[in-house]
Amino acid sequence: MIRKLFGTDGIRGTANVEPMTAEIALKVGMAAGLHFTRGDHRHRVVIGKDTRLSGYMIEPALTAGFVAASMDPILVGPMPTPAVAMLTRSLRADLGVMISASHNPYQDNGIKLFGPDGFKLSDEVEAEIENRINGDMNPDLAKPGELGRALRLDDAQGRYIEFVKRTLPRGLTLEGIKIVIDCANGAAYKVAPTVLWELGAEVIPVGADPDGYNINKDCGSTATDFMQEQVVAHGADIGIALDGDADRVLISDETGQLIDGDQIMAVIAENWSRQGFLNGGGVVATVMSNIGFEKYLQGLGLSLIRTNVGDRYVVEHMRRNGFNLGGEQSGHVVLSDYCTTGDGLVAALQILAVLGDLNKPASEVCRLFQPFPQLLKNVAINGGDVLEADTVKKAITDAEAKLKESGRLLIRKSGTEPLVRVMAEGEDEGLIALIVNDIVDEIKRVAAA
Repeated sequence: MIRKLFGTDGIRGTANVEPMTAEIALKVGMAAGLHFTRGDHRHRVVIGKDTRLSGYMIEPALTAGFVAASMDPILVGPMPTPAVAMLTRSLRADLGVMISASHNPYQDNGIKLFGPDGFKLSDEVEAEIENRINGDMNPDLAKPGELGRALRLDDAQGRYIEFVKRTLPRGLTLEGIKIVIDCANGAAYKVAPTVLWELGAEVIPVGADPDGYNINKDCGSTATDFMQEQVVAHGADIGIALDGDADRVLISDETGQLIDGDQIMAVIAENWSRQGFLNGGGVVATVMSNIGFEKYLQGLGLSLIRTNVGDRYVVEHMRRNGFNLGGEQSGHVVLSDYCTTGDGLVAALQILAVLGDLNKPASEVCRLFQPFPQLLKNVAINGGDVLEADTVKKAITDAEAKLKESGRLLIRKSGTEPLVRVMAEGEDEGLIALIVNDIVDEIKRVAAA
């Protein structure tokens, strides 16, 4: 089946513009509700959201759709994406929904769906739901006496906070550690500072005053400068930057230097491997992860398995092949011993646990390899397949010839935004910049024609 609504991470778009309209949200609720209605029990769906203004439009529309499909929506309000996945399992719900466009600006929104096991839906299931949306659902909807009932779960935040705290190794606390936590004015603006404070840390929250418009604006894991500056200004031991739905994390050491997802995974992999906790003989990452990370793991006798971009593909490979650590350079870190999806706060606690165990500063602990020079540029497109243009193909072929065996070239369309991403990596920084700029210039020329 062909999917048109669903991308690499659910449905996403500009709020109140198709496909991110109340009408589509209503139909998604009905279609997903019908798909996951099995048996005679009362069917439940957990619905969470981030802090975008458009959440007030999408949430009631989804709720109405699920009620029409005889499901009981459990509304948890602003909560991280991984919290929705956790609560779906904890509450024995049949489905989980997160209303969020992750790291995108407030104008966008999205709908992410989780199955009863807390994992994101497969491409096949999403295609089946989309097929229902495109068909006539009216004959299958609930009779008047079988409509669902919505309720609000008042202790949802407390449940998630206690879950996250239990992932810190027993006997460790964060006492004596000063932490800047940037919540991106997003879904974790309440729970993240609370978790760190209750574990004993001195907490300096930033990006924790959402107004519906400022999610991810000059803050969070996609704009870390302010967080890094605050670490230095406050003499903090570490800075933690989450994104709008808190499923990804980047870190700053005490000097204000940024630590990306590859370095975070390297720290956890080394620590877990040394303690005998690492499963699968390595780490699952994506084609975006740095060659330096791969070579570091090889030096430990571990492997780096690469998947397509998207944490769902990382998770799928982890599940099929018995790995318990995976993620993306952008900061999605999946620790499957604890979570079914990326959880920025849980990943950050693992780093804090290593710092506490070794009693060393983050600048010494969190830089385990020297990254190869890597340059990524995004090119806006207005539709059409610019990558099929002969001149673009030639620019790519010429670039590959220049790189030879000394690096990697990756060009792909974004699954969530109208962009083409051009990335090159290798030993020669000047050559990398030349190659990327040549390809970007040609894509721009073709896109403007």
